[in-house]
Amino acid sequence: MDKKKVAVPLVCHGHSRPVVDLFYSPVTPDGFFLISASKDSSPMLRNGETGDWIGTFEGHKGAVWSCGLDTNALRAATGSADFSAKVWDALTGDVLHSFEHKHIVRACAFSEDTHLLLTGGFEKALRIYDLNRPDAPPREVDKSPGSIRTVAWLHSDQTILSSCTDMGGVSFGLVKSYEMPCTVESASLEPKYGNKFIAGGEDMWIHVFDFHTGEEITCNKGHHGPVHCVRFSPGGESYASGSEDGTIRIWQTGPLTNDDTEAVTANGAAGKVKVTVDEVSRKIEGFQIADEGKSAEKEEARNE
Repeated sequence: MDKKKVAVPLVCHGHSRPVVDLFYSPVTPDGFFLISASKDSSPMLRNGETGDWIGTFEGHKGAVWSCGLDTNALRAATGSADFSAKVWDALTGDVLHSFEHKHIVRACAFSEDTHLLLTGGFEKALRIYDLNRPDAPPREVDKSPGSIRTVAWLHSDQTILSSCTDMGGVSFGLVKSYEMPCTVESASLEPKYGNKFIAGGEDMWIHVFDFHTGEEITCNKGHHGPVHCVRFSPGGESYASGSEDGTIRIWQTGPLTNDDTEAVTANGAAGKVKVTVDEVSRKIEGFQIADEGKSAEKEEARNE
């Protein structure tokens, strides 16, 4: 009988507390990069392919809940429990701008053109900062119905997507819906062909599913605590997971195929509106599905 092949991830140590957010840069002339946010208040930048540590951004005084890189991976952004969002020089680690808020910042995102920074959090308001005029007051979007958990720019910066902790769903037509084997905290769609997605949550496993059928393809185990965030790399050849155990694990997906990769049809539009893989990916990427606070902070698991 053939033995089941066990996936062996690259294990990235460094954080001393849970890893709560991950973000991959697009592919740049220097490769692609991975930034991580942690409750230890020290975001870290890594080589996205090897997981090798590049540097740590030091300056926050509270848990860092959100992180991102601009299109060229030259600047980083972070949102923190210290009531601030910061923009960093990704080459030197220096703080370029620090934007004060009145409550915890749970989400931040650069616009595609890199000129704007979007933030959201416990204040239930979205703020847009003009990075060309960092001293100018931010533009505020209408009050959110609840504390903001995630934010994203869509449609060439013409649309803002946000999710709230107090309510489920987002304001788009439903593309697919799946029953999950556990309480899921994060999901990510494979960006190249869109034929599979990953999900992670309370059971500590990383589940890989067929996008079209919802069938579980495989699941990988290695974390010693709930999985808080999962992200595919920009080319889909690997994906990263961040956990309560303080580690990041980078898993290889194996050879990619383009079987059955026609554009996905959006429900509710009589089958005539086509949604590209990129659009679906940006809708799903990083959308947190678990209820706020459902996973209580646990005792730190021992490193391997």
